[in-house]
Amino acid sequence: MMNNRILLIGGGGHCKSVLDSLITSFNFTDIAIIDTKENLGKEILNRKIIGTDDDLEKLFNYGYKNAFITVGSIGDTRLRRKLFEMLKKIGFNIPSIIDSSAIVSENAKLDRGIFIGKNAVINIGSVIGEGAIINTGTIIEHDCIVGEFAHIAPGTVLCGDVVIEENVHIGARAVIKQQIRIGNDSIIGMGSVVLNDIPPNSIAYGNPCTINWNKAKRKET
Repeated sequence: MMNNRILLIGGGGHCKSVLDSLITSFNFTDIAIIDTKENLGKEILNRKIIGTDDDLEKLFNYGYKNAFITVGSIGDTRLRRKLFEMLKKIGFNIPSIIDSSAIVSENAKLDRGIFIGKNAVINIGSVIGEGAIINTGTIIEHDCIVGEFAHIAPGTVLCGDVVIEENVHIGARAVIKQQIRIGNDSIIGMGSVVLNDIPPNSIAYGNPCTINWNKAKRKET
């Protein structure tokens, strides 16, 4: 029988989106939130902030066996990764949370700790890595790969066979042409149209999308 208690780690705006999906889509009857000390006792959508990161092990022993990272990220996933490793070390189950309005192919492969928001579509053959965020209205077409802790912002379209590597942030309403690869730790600006591969550690934006900054090239100069 599934343990029906879950902790959400982080009480900001992303928490609201996840919590809204969680309330309508899952059978967790006891949902509580972990945040900073100054927010203890406050509520988000009638769910109370009951502790800080320091309380996680105690709450696990108290019966909260499930936890989910609700800290967002734009171009820096270190905190999300740190929290994820902390949860794994304590022994929490880290589910994926999929909004009831999302459409996910039975032939897509999802790792743990993924959030899939309202009206998102994930098509056949796609693979979504651990800790990724697939936000509202995103379309992930057939055979795409989204790496660990990537964040695909609202309204983005990944055409077929796109590869998004780890820790990438794709801005809202960007469109990625089929068979394009976006390298690790890159940021694609909102509204961009990406027609060529983007190397790791880049900041790129525009229509057509061009590289504005790249860590490797900056070192060369």
